[in-house]
Amino acid sequence: MRRRRATITGVGSCVPERVVTNFDLEKMVDTTDEWIRTRTGIRERRVAAEDQATSDLAVVAARRALEEARLDPADLDLIIVATVTPDMPFPATACIVQDRLGASRAAALDLETACSGFVYALATGAQFIETGLYNNVLVIGAETLSKIVDWTDRRTCVLLGDGAGAVVLQPALAEDQGLLSFHLGADGGGADLLKQPAGGSRLPASEETVRSRLHYVHMNGREVFKFAVKVMGEAAQAALEKCGLGFADVDYYIPHQANYRIIEASARRFGLPMERVYVNIDRYGNTSAASIPVALDEAVDQGRIRPGDLVLLVAFGGGLTWGAAVCRWTLDRPKARQAAGGA
Repeated sequence: MRRRRATITGVGSCVPERVVTNFDLEKMVDTTDEWIRTRTGIRERRVAAEDQATSDLAVVAARRALEEARLDPADLDLIIVATVTPDMPFPATACIVQDRLGASRAAALDLETACSGFVYALATGAQFIETGLYNNVLVIGAETLSKIVDWTDRRTCVLLGDGAGAVVLQPALAEDQGLLSFHLGADGGGADLLKQPAGGSRLPASEETVRSRLHYVHMNGREVFKFAVKVMGEAAQAALEKCGLGFADVDYYIPHQANYRIIEASARRFGLPMERVYVNIDRYGNTSAASIPVALDEAVDQGRIRPGDLVLLVAFGGGLTWGAAVCRWTLDRPKARQAAGGA
């Protein structure tokens, strides 16, 4: 019996209009453009407007993905939003997105595994397709990290940005197409290395938590860097082995955009030249769960990924968490846009 696979039939992304450059940050904290570029590869990042929430970016990205897939929102079965910056603690941001899209039939849920969120959400959505329970799943990675960044902390404010990316998952035509394998992992022993300490049940909002700036991102950058370099290779290899493939089979690699040095180190470990690795961290910084889907949309738009290519996605994030996905690409963007009446 043929195995039912999930494949990506539409991709979309959205980033805020406002650009904050390294030179802008020089006026805000004790840092320099050269220091940021040489250590992270970041030149600028996008920052949401004061009245712009995570769902606002998610809806735009979702509509673009749905349009490419030629799918009416009313036909969606499930919406998953990966985010650590929901519009509010509850209801789920996915429910807000569902209402604004008019996807009245869809179940909706949020998923929180920080920067690994999109890969985790992709794996979750794919299972509903593979089991035959659902046919049309929308997976979104969306963040407005600027809302939880301490703009006086040069260790974190230079790194993070805002954005959203979305994909539509539907059944593949053949079992050797689409999402072939996943590898997910977590190490809660590293939870303190990357966190937002206050605002939950452990440290509810209070005058003291606000005064102590505990509602912002806190990170041990050195330890997270060491963890990332190690785990990205292990996760990628595990995902490839699950479908009987190796690094030599990879046509294109889209890593989580956290630090250029981490990306470069992982590509070198995989034996992949940088021309087969997508990098946009210089323009957006680290957008957490939005990182991979935004990069994926741009890579497809630039013709770097074509039908038949084997695409490797790898992420790591707070938790600590990590995830990798292997996909035999099926979406032909020029044909999809022509069919949808797009440019």
